[in-house]
Amino acid sequence: MKKNVKPLKEVAKLLGGTIIGDGTVSIYNIRGIEEAREGDLTFIANPRYKDKLEETRASAVLVSPDVKESSRNLLVVKDPYIALAKALSLFYPEEKDPIRVSREAYVGEGAIIAEDVTIYPGVYIGKNVRIGKGVVLYPGVFIGNHAAIDENSILYPNVTVYRRCVIGRRVILHAGVVVGSDGFGFANPGKENLKVPQVGIVQIDDDVEIGSNTTIDRGTLGKTWIKRGTKIDNLVQIAHNVVIGENSVVVAQVGISGSSKLGKGVIVGGQAGLVGHIEVGDNVMVAAQSGVHEDVAPNQIISGTPHMSHKKWLRAQACIPRLPEMWKTVKSLLKRIDALEQETTSKEQGEL
Repeated sequence: MKKNVKPLKEVAKLLGGTIIGDGTVSIYNIRGIEEAREGDLTFIANPRYKDKLEETRASAVLVSPDVKESSRNLLVVKDPYIALAKALSLFYPEEKDPIRVSREAYVGEGAIIAEDVTIYPGVYIGKNVRIGKGVVLYPGVFIGNHAAIDENSILYPNVTVYRRCVIGRRVILHAGVVVGSDGFGFANPGKENLKVPQVGIVQIDDDVEIGSNTTIDRGTLGKTWIKRGTKIDNLVQIAHNVVIGENSVVVAQVGISGSSKLGKGVIVGGQAGLVGHIEVGDNVMVAAQSGVHEDVAPNQIISGTPHMSHKKWLRAQACIPRLPEMWKTVKSLLKRIDALEQETTSKEQGEL
């Protein structure tokens, strides 16, 4: 994108990095290390790609301080992945949506809408809803009665926010997200399946981002609460009255059962499942496809189903390929023991 062309030395200044090589080269685009060519900036954020440094045709490469020299121009930064995020924002800024409210949007009685919001055709806004300044609502968004969407939040197409739910500042809800659907609460399950009314809400705090088709159930009583800075991937199910602490990360296809509480900075890998009514401490890392069945103390790394410490799980996994051989050895030993027992019995009977 020529309109965003920058000399490498300017990029270095903006990213707080140091140049090894020619700082006057022009940077037009950012591409992956294998696709990059002259005029591109690329990056190495994973050590496994260091051997590609001399192969790339990029004009410059974002690298960590442990890379000291190369035939390529280097832009040395503390964390190449964080620097990449900043560089992408510089070269590919998001287009601003026009500030206007479509006449083809429905706005209910008593709704309060700030002047500088963008509401596309096909949006439904219920009665007594509050929409803060800078909010963008894409086509097909539904906002239930008495809900609130705070400043500069973006709701992409077909997002649903049920009644009375609260969305904070700078929240991003991607297409198809459902906030505030009924929790899965039924009395006498398997017999009457009597529905328990779900009268709580969902509260999503500032700077949360939620991926497409994720569902967050409202509290049975009280609230389901997603705290500040948390990032949730696509296709995640969060049940009623769950609390997720600040700056946590929940990866795709995770299921979190009702009334579970996650601390600050928790990372849950893809397809993991958490049972209800447990507490997961601060800074816990849950490996992909784990089954978490009880409370987890802070600062742990856990894996497996049922979950265990990651180190213990690794040792257990190392044994699995050897199980056939181990079983063969065990059967051989059992035969030898049986033969020895028979021999001992025969000798004892002979002595008698």
